[in-house]
This record gives sequence, C-alpha cells and structure tokens, in this order.
Amino acid sequence: MTGRQPDVSVIIGAYEAMPYLVECLASVEAQTLDPARIEVVAVDDGSTDGTGACLDEFAARVPMSVRVVHQENSGGPSGPRNVGLSRANGRYVFFLDADDRLGPEALERMVAMADENGTDVVLGKVEGINRTAPKSMWGRTVGRTDVFSSNIKFTLSAQKLFRRAMLERHGMRFDESLFTGEDALFTMEAYLRADGVSVVADHTCYYLVGRDDGKHVTKSGSYTLRFDSARALMTLIAGMVPAGPRRDGLMVRPFLITLLPQFGPKFLKDSDEVRRHKMELAAPLMAAHWREGVARRLKVHERLRLYLVAQARTDLLLDVVEFVRAKKQAAALLEKRGTRLYLVYPHFRSAPAGVPDRVYLAEPREARAYPGWRRTARSSFLRRAARTVRRLLRSVRPAAPDGTAAAA
Repeated sequence: MTGRQPDVSVIIGAYEAMPYLVECLASVEAQTLDPARIEVVAVDDGSTDGTGACLDEFAARVPMSVRVVHQENSGGPSGPRNVGLSRANGRYVFFLDADDRLGPEALERMVAMADENGTDVVLGKVEGINRTAPKSMWGRTVGRTDVFSSNIKFTLSAQKLFRRAMLERHGMRFDESLFTGEDALFTMEAYLRADGVSVVADHTCYYLVGRDDGKHVTKSGSYTLRFDSARALMTLIAGMVPAGPRRDGLMVRPFLITLLPQFGPKFLKDSDEVRRHKMELAAPLMAAHWREGVARRLKVHERLRLYLVAQARTDLLLDVVEFVRAKKQAAALLEKRGTRLYLVYPHFRSAPAGVPDRVYLAEPREARAYPGWRRTARSSFLRRAARTVRRLLRSVRPAAPDGTAAAA
C-alpha cells in the first residue's frame, strides 16, 4: 500500500451473517475501482456462526486494506456502523450490509459521480433479490438534486455513498437507541445537510437480498419500535425544516411508510389491547405533526385512515381497514360539473360518523385516473367570456337620433 488516502471506506457491520457474507465480500473484491483506492472496515458484532473467521480470512487474502474489529454483540446495527465510521479514513464511506452485495462497478461509478458533481451523497440504483426494493427514484440519472425536488425521501436506507467530511463536520452518527429506522434518521439528516445529492439510475449498484431465515432486522421486532422510528424521524424533520410545504412534503415519508402500516390489515388481527396501545402511541405524533398540507399529499384511503387515527375513532377505522384489505373499489362521486371527485369509502357523508367531506376528496394526482373528472369546468371560460361580451354590448348601445339610448 502507498499510504495514499483511500477514496472510499466500505463499512460492513456483520452479525450471524453466514452464508450471505461470502457473496457480500466477493462483491467487494470484484469491484473495478483500484484496490489501493478502497479500504474495508468490517465489524463482527459478536457472531457465533463463523462470520468473524470469514472476515479474518478475507482480510488476509485480498489486496485492499481490510481492518476487522471483533466485539461483543451490541444489540443492533447502529453500534457496528458507528465503530466502522470512527475507524474509516476514506474520502467517502459506503455502508454495506453483510447479507447484501454490491453491483459490478458500483464504487467506481458512485465515486466518479460524487467527484464530478461535488455532491455529498450518491444513491446507486438498488435491485431486490427475494425482497422488494424502492423504485420511484430510479427514473433517470441525476448529477445534482436534493430531497425536496426528487423522490429520494422514499429511500432512506444507509446503503449510500456519503462524503465523510460532511459526516464529521456535523458529528453525524447512527442513533444507538433505535433498533429499527436508525438508517432512515441518519440518511434523512444527510440529505438535509448535503451540498447536493446525485442519483445513479442507469446501473445497478446494490443488491438488496432477502434472507430466508427470517433474521433480517426489518422483519423482526415489536411494533413499538416502528413508533419509535416514526417519532425520531418526524422530530428530526420538524427540527431541521421550517413549517410549510417543504416540511409537509418530507413528513409524508414517516406517515406513509412508517406509521400507516401499523393501521393496515394486521390491525384487524390485533387484540383490543394492542389496538388501544397503537392509538396511544400515535396520538402525540398526530397532534404534533399531522397537518392539512400532509393530508393533501396522500391518497384518499391513506388520508382517511390517518384522519381516523388522529380522531381516535377505532370503530370507524376498523371498517375502513377491512374495506381496504378486501381490495374493494371505492365508488367515485363527481360533483361541481366534474371538478370534485369524492371516493366513497366507508362512512362517507354519514351523520353519526361526522367525517368531513374533504377527507374523501381526491386530489388531482389520484382523481385524474377517473373518467369525467376535470380540473375546472370545461365550459366555465366560455361562459365567463360570453357574460363579459354581453355586458360590453349593453354598455355601448348606439344612440337614437334624438340623443337618447336606442331601445334594445
């Protein structure tokens, strides 16, 4: 090794990662970036399945710099990532989960993208293997964007390229009190602090692998952890972004992705005690952060469920969740010459329920899929023009020969 600062530090936190770790490490070894420009910091978080030995063997064999840290189990992914970050020397860091793998040329392409555009975060296209991966942000490769003018808020996993100087300047670390959603908190903060974000959408940089042993962190843990995650992310957004449309746009993410699933089909199977507890956990979040600007950005059935959560109307919510679970098609009701479209989910215009009509009103993004809906009444412009012409004609009636106005 030449002693030159590596371009990228690949940080791998590993716990009971066999046999997935074998392919993960192979994907690092196969990178096209010069090995002298890569360092690996791997943290064995108290594994008992041979993970530590696999990392040691990799370190002894490959030409790139590899440091392996063996430690007692920390109980979550944040601790190993923070240990790795404290030992990283690269200009950039990339957090690689031990059961996932890098795509060919991933590091070379992402480092080049960051260097070319001077951006602090780079997203590389993700594909899922036996697991669903985010899709809405991969429409096109973008040299420079931000979290407000793109869909990147819907991918908050930590598997991104981050400029280490930015992380150190702001003292950024993963929250070790969270056991799920800790990466969402870290990545959202990075988006908000970044001097630009790049998106590599034309090349798969990361493969998100679904484990068949059920040990993936997002598939385990109590529902209370999801409320902890939602609370932390909402608090971060509220603390960093002034109230207004930009904050509302970001708040969609924790409401839609983290909170709303707690009031989906599983809610029907929850005991009365769990339902009450979920409502209690949601209440302060709804009071602090549920706003009309957030509600208008959601589909009707999403908005309706969250409205009922905010109102603590479990009785009505169960009917709506059952309707959604059954995949029923809500009837569409057009009013105001087709400019208002209501979706008739349960309790629409029910006096005992008392849910306002606006909760059922489809916003243009959803309404445009329904025949007959239009943004404005089709003939309203022509009618206004005709009325204006008639008024002008009445005001300029020709004078009669005796100087009086002619009869109409």
